[in-house]
Amino acid sequence: MTDALVPRRFAALRDPQCAIYLVGAALMMMADNIEHVITYWVLWQRFHSPALAGFEVISHWLPFLLLSVPFGQLADRYDCRRIIQIGAVLFALVSIAWGVLFATGTLTVWAACVLLVLHGTAGALWGPAEQLMLHDFVGPAELPSAVRLNSTFRSLGILFGPVVGAVLLVGLGAEAGIFVNALFYIPLIVFLFVTKVTGHTRDAHVPRPRAGFREAFSTLRLIRTDRTLVSMLVLAGLGSFFIGASLQTTMPAFADRFGAGDGIAYSALLFAVGAGGVVGGVLLEATRRIPSTVGAAVVSTFAYGVAILLFALTGWYWIALLLLFVAGAANLASMSISQTVVQLLAPPAERGRVVGLYGVSANGLRMGSGLTVGLVGQAIGVGPALAWSSAALLVGTAVAGAVAARGRTRRIAAAR
Repeated sequence: MTDALVPRRFAALRDPQCAIYLVGAALMMMADNIEHVITYWVLWQRFHSPALAGFEVISHWLPFLLLSVPFGQLADRYDCRRIIQIGAVLFALVSIAWGVLFATGTLTVWAACVLLVLHGTAGALWGPAEQLMLHDFVGPAELPSAVRLNSTFRSLGILFGPVVGAVLLVGLGAEAGIFVNALFYIPLIVFLFVTKVTGHTRDAHVPRPRAGFREAFSTLRLIRTDRTLVSMLVLAGLGSFFIGASLQTTMPAFADRFGAGDGIAYSALLFAVGAGGVVGGVLLEATRRIPSTVGAAVVSTFAYGVAILLFALTGWYWIALLLLFVAGAANLASMSISQTVVQLLAPPAERGRVVGLYGVSANGLRMGSGLTVGLVGQAIGVGPALAWSSAALLVGTAVAGAVAARGRTRRIAAAR
């Protein structure tokens, strides 16, 4: 199945429409991170509330946990271009609303909470429809390239978002900066009015199931018999739950531990993760050394866990930078491969909701890292907590890989 799919180097970029979409999506991801930089800074300066800072993380990932499957159902039934546009417009309106509150001095905690939830909801709405668009742009044969390059372009957005956000914040101020940020969503919105790809043009003949809670549960019953598909969902969830967003939130503590608490050294630690994702994605696409297979996803996830475990244990700053770089590359490989396998195995009529389940696992469970690293770190220290979480990830990855291998063996035996 997936072993036979060997796409051309940078295959997705050879499709002009897919290439334009990837650039627009990267700008959208950059704007997402710019908003975080500006709003988080303003909220801390206005309220100095650790509770609100915690809610910022929860509000970003909780919609992925609760709404990814319903949004996947929408992507299955409706034009994915319009769904993504709605998400982009909601992103832009939230940025504009922040700007109005900043400029008028009417910002309150409750207003901030509402906008944070809306921002997270826009991100969850965008996810499943985007994956269906990628499949529709290039087809199954070159889907691995599209997913990998999409992850790489997202990493570029994440990498440059904080930089551009800081420039806007310092150069223009929070009010003007957040208004400018709304403009970065426009290119993708306009492009989606031009392209004829809807997310369903390749499988327009496939009947679509109704959307609803009963249909969502039927999807769960459908995929539970596919050990490979379940293993990929579990694999994505393991990395999300045990490490997830904890690297970004705990990095100041690690910078202090390395004796590198100044801004440049701290930023370098964060930059190493993003740079690893970008460089790793480009190298994977250029060399095609790692196929989009279950085994490759397991190995990549295991490499990610090992790199984070060693990072949590090392006391050397330069080694820590190298390990974070490797972790960024391994995580990009793991997530892009597992997402490709899930898309290829999903029934065409229910691809959106299966991708939604993947979003629950890969994104929604990131909230769990607040427990595995955050709360546990409060008790035993951030370093040991991250080390134990990484060890748990390695054990879970080994189990998920064994289950997937057993399922593959059974399918081969049945085919004979």
